[in-house]
Amino acid sequence: MKVNLIPLLKDNYGYLIIDESTNVGAVVDPVTPETVLKAISDAGVKVEQVLTTHHHWDHAGGNEELNSKKPGMTFYGGDDRIGAMNKKVVHKETFSIGSMKVTCFETPCHTTGHICYLVEGEGADPAVFTGDTLFAAGCGRFFEGTPPQMYRALIEVLSSLPDNTRVYCGHEYTAQNLKFAKHVEPENSAVLAMIEEVAKKRDAGEPTIPTTIGQEKTFNPFMRVRESRVQKFAGCSDPVEVMGVIRAAKDNFRG
Repeated sequence: MKVNLIPLLKDNYGYLIIDESTNVGAVVDPVTPETVLKAISDAGVKVEQVLTTHHHWDHAGGNEELNSKKPGMTFYGGDDRIGAMNKKVVHKETFSIGSMKVTCFETPCHTTGHICYLVEGEGADPAVFTGDTLFAAGCGRFFEGTPPQMYRALIEVLSSLPDNTRVYCGHEYTAQNLKFAKHVEPENSAVLAMIEEVAKKRDAGEPTIPTTIGQEKTFNPFMRVRESRVQKFAGCSDPVEVMGVIRAAKDNFRG
């Protein structure tokens, strides 16, 4: 299994997932079809599947155009507001991309119909495509959901994945997210080390994606709501309440 990052718009990422054993692939959130089609052509791979994480324009906005330029594709998603969707999926539904297994996870909160896709293939660590639910060192705004929903998505669903699962999120927000993580836990050595690593990558013009689930548990405050230092920052000890408090703090953070 191979994953090619496709930078789109200002700070979005689309992805081309390739099953190297069959030369079959799929794309994730192809908001700019011409760029995505070129990436497919350059890779020389057969792609007939589109995985859409949620309905927001900067993720699903290219579906209709892609469908017109490359008819016959299967568009997966969990929300009827997703353009061109012809295969609606539900929690823990599975399907294949070549020989790779895809498991769908419902993670409502950023939007009510958000889906994260776990992809597993031989010879590679698993990969989860998290859209705007889980970011590197952060999480999405609660536009259509509640703290209990994001707690379930991050702590009960995504945190339960193997620690070596690679996290491919929807935006290059890592540097700003880490500023807030440092604000929450100024003495967290994992946060401080990641700030240095991310600065080097951005200075070199490189993406900061992917991280891993294991890494996120060490520096992402939204994955650490059960940790005493994060609870101290929030001023409460109930992890679900902590989730809501720190999301509100992040919404107003200007660091």
